[in-house]
Amino acid sequence: MIIDCHGHFTTAPPQLAAWRDRQIAAIEGKGGTPDPADLVISDDDLRRAIEDNQLRLMDERGSDLTVFSPRASFMAHHIGDFGTSSTWARICNDLVHRVSTLYPDRFAMGAMLPQSPGVDPATCLPELRRAVEELGAVTVNLNPDPSGGRWTAPPLTDRSWYPVYEAMAAYDIPAMIHVSTSCNPAFHTTGAHYLNADTTAFMQLLQGDLFADFPTLKFVIPHGGGAVPYHWGRFRGLAMAMGRPDPEKLLGNVFFDTCVYHQPGIDLLTQVIPSESVLFASEMIGAVRDVDPRTGHYFDDTKRYVEATPNLTDAERAAVYSGNALRVYPRLAARLAAAGR
Repeated sequence: MIIDCHGHFTTAPPQLAAWRDRQIAAIEGKGGTPDPADLVISDDDLRRAIEDNQLRLMDERGSDLTVFSPRASFMAHHIGDFGTSSTWARICNDLVHRVSTLYPDRFAMGAMLPQSPGVDPATCLPELRRAVEELGAVTVNLNPDPSGGRWTAPPLTDRSWYPVYEAMAAYDIPAMIHVSTSCNPAFHTTGAHYLNADTTAFMQLLQGDLFADFPTLKFVIPHGGGAVPYHWGRFRGLAMAMGRPDPEKLLGNVFFDTCVYHQPGIDLLTQVIPSESVLFASEMIGAVRDVDPRTGHYFDDTKRYVEATPNLTDAERAAVYSGNALRVYPRLAARLAAAGR
């Protein structure tokens, strides 16, 4: 079985973006606040959005199931206030839940949280609970920078985040550390802000003792871990200089995905990071959607790179494809077991 742990609903029906535009316009004083009930998206709309896009590519590329969450760049937690984010998160989570209900064998829901700059993370708990208990979410996306590139939030090791971690531990769900759109022109959203955030999150964890307080907590750092595996010596050296444990000690709680879009990158990732801490992912129909003229294949067809790397045995490759994900996402494992898969 091949589980893609990193997918977003980037092809949602256009009604969703139109509703969001109205919500943003209202914040700017250009009209009334839209009612969530005004957003009408039929099951057929969802089927067209999925079957012509993600599902088609999953079949073509040979993946079986995708952990599917709202579009990361659409989270845009810096827009409006907590009420804005709360309404938007509920709408987006409901849509992804509907996709996972229409295609239960192919998609498992991941939820966004209604974060807002300067607002206590504990305000996210009602939506987190709803997503897990009512919608069947197997993970959440956690934004370490709700300000959208301004970095006003405290580090992930700060105790203000602890209510969210307590809920994650109680539900036994991981979080993917994933920022959203950058409103800072110095940081391109997908080329800089995403990768900066991945690297920053790991460094914050290296500096703190979060997992002493939450030994079962699990984070997935996407996009191959940002700069981390590719500068592993730097992080080892910094840990020594700060009197911190070797960064490899974090790898029972921190995992990296394979959203790295060339063969040398995957080769280095799988050479440096132990295979048990690597999860298969593609984030397909995401930031990089074109065909690589050097290979003739899509950049985000990451299965080709995992298949070709010499750094994995057959057993390790199988673990990267599904075994590790089933360990990191126990609610997904339970769901699949209940379905006899």
